[in-house]
Amino acid sequence: MSRGQITVTEHMLYHQKRRPEATGRFTRILYDLILAAKIVSREVNKAGLVDVLGFTGDINVQGEKVKKLDEYANRIFLHRMERSGALCAMASEEVEDMIPISNEFEHGDYILIFDPLDGSSNIDVNVNIGTIFSILRRKSPSDTPVTLKDMLQKGAEQVGAGYFLYGTSTMLVYTTGQGVHGFTMDPSVGEFLLSHPDIRIPQAGKIFSVNSGNWEYWDEATRQAVSYFTSKDNSLGRPYSMRYIGSLVADFHRTLLYGGIFMYPVDYKDPRIPKGKLRYLCEASPLAFVAEQAGGLATDGQRRILDIQPESLHERVPLFIGSEYDVRKVSDIYREIG
Repeated sequence: MSRGQITVTEHMLYHQKRRPEATGRFTRILYDLILAAKIVSREVNKAGLVDVLGFTGDINVQGEKVKKLDEYANRIFLHRMERSGALCAMASEEVEDMIPISNEFEHGDYILIFDPLDGSSNIDVNVNIGTIFSILRRKSPSDTPVTLKDMLQKGAEQVGAGYFLYGTSTMLVYTTGQGVHGFTMDPSVGEFLLSHPDIRIPQAGKIFSVNSGNWEYWDEATRQAVSYFTSKDNSLGRPYSMRYIGSLVADFHRTLLYGGIFMYPVDYKDPRIPKGKLRYLCEASPLAFVAEQAGGLATDGQRRILDIQPESLHERVPLFIGSEYDVRKVSDIYREIG
């Protein structure tokens, strides 16, 4: 069977059979994530035709105005995933507190943390957006109530992570710690088909991605790191090409396939977020897991992202992610400047 005929379900079941200890519950999580993403994808594709564009008037836990489609995607994922029978708790970028699974539903030992609609500020202008997810296994005994500590795990402890990309086509990219695979949805049959097996990010790239409009709010190390990519004094002997969409999933997906580096450093424009803007558990950690499984790297400038111990549910971090050589260069600059 050619790769374009392999469905994501077949792919998951094949790898499940290779693990004698597998119970099938993890596969159920992915199956329900896929179903929820299909529903969200349908609404994204017709968003301009129904009343889901614009703001709800609410403010989320991050202090940001909530888009109507954000709210819809959050509801869909919560509704579907609490019924998977494999989870004990969830956390969403849109919800302040941990979300335990109701006793009304079957429980499992897995935890799901997700950003239901990343890049939602681009909804109204038809730019690619996505859903990012992280899967953890609880550490506390199964017969005790799940706690916040079960969620505050280092990225290296993830058992699965990935994202859905909603654009000209809908894609799923995920890893369970054994490589990264990409699937594209065929709308004619409603199935995700294997389109990008064993994704490997180039060791070095030619593209960098950053919001250079924040230059005045960066520290010296960040300015020097960005200057490295915009000057001739680098490994290419010429400036890197700059590409910045402003939608994390879209920018990361391009970096994953073409190589280079995506940067979201700390800036001092907003005193409410002194440690960076991106959320560790639902954005930086899962994408770092994907990047490393594809042969790339991810740091906060000084520390490996997957080694960071989060202390709160919505903790934020700076993020430098992409090709190994380019990310190491940024880390070297931060180390030199201190």
